[in-house]
Amino acid sequence: MSVLSRELSDSGALVEHHWQELAQRRRTYTVLGLVVLFVALSASLWFSNETNAGKFFDRLPHLFDFVGDLVPRDGMEVVRALFDLPSPYDDGSFKYNYPEGRLYITDTLYVPEYFHKMLETLNIAIFSTIIGMFFGFLLCFLAARNLMPNFFVRGVVRRIMEVLRAFPEVVIAGFFLAILSLGPIPAIIAVSIHTIGALGKLFFEVVENADMKPEEGLRAVGGNWIERVWFGIVPQVLPNFMSYFLLRLEINVRASTIIGAVGGGGIGELLRLSIGQGHEAKTLAIVLLLFSTIIAVDQFSAWLRRRLVGDQAFQLA
Repeated sequence: MSVLSRELSDSGALVEHHWQELAQRRRTYTVLGLVVLFVALSASLWFSNETNAGKFFDRLPHLFDFVGDLVPRDGMEVVRALFDLPSPYDDGSFKYNYPEGRLYITDTLYVPEYFHKMLETLNIAIFSTIIGMFFGFLLCFLAARNLMPNFFVRGVVRRIMEVLRAFPEVVIAGFFLAILSLGPIPAIIAVSIHTIGALGKLFFEVVENADMKPEEGLRAVGGNWIERVWFGIVPQVLPNFMSYFLLRLEINVRASTIIGAVGGGGIGELLRLSIGQGHEAKTLAIVLLLFSTIIAVDQFSAWLRRRLVGDQAFQLA
């Protein structure tokens, strides 16, 4: 019994010693990683400040000057800018009352320019997300390991989706803007391309976690591959697909705004113009409209996701 106790004691000592070595090694790697991160961050800040034309630290105090310049001349100035109402401060250089930008429904009833452009941005985001979901839905089943045993097909589809989401939307939009000129069409193409790659990856990961028993039952009764996918897998994954679709819609509203600032149409273009021309009331009006719209889209999509996926899933998350 004493021999057994001694062996257990020796084993415990070895385990304790090994654990201490691992802990010491982990601490050493953590310290080295923090040192490397600090050096890299310091070098990056120095490089950006010394070599970039912007001079980050030198220009940083001007940020507060810009924020101060956004204060309007009176409280109603933002409201007048938002709804295209005449202003006593209109000097003709940047009009508040701008009929050319309105969307006229009748001779007298119109949608103000900013609301019209915000609708254009939403249309870009919604249409692009629908296109992205359609093609992502078609590709995800070919990329899932549990549904596509052919390594070559699965690998090609996954690489295609990686390429599609490799570049930010604004980079893709710049390429198509150079070919197709300014307007919402390049923005739709750019956002759709990135959305296909992003949703395709999310979708096939959901498919790979699906329960395969319904698919096996359909296989046993002679169902072909499309029948097994449509009746055995799709009913399981569709709620999660819709949840990811709505989440991507929120992201695409923001992406469409950014692309608009580089010529892709929508509210982003007007925001760039108002900032460039130093018009504080119009800038604040657009920011307020963007903020309100994004909150509304987020709340609506969250409500719809709860209805589709269920309150219990949200509580667990």
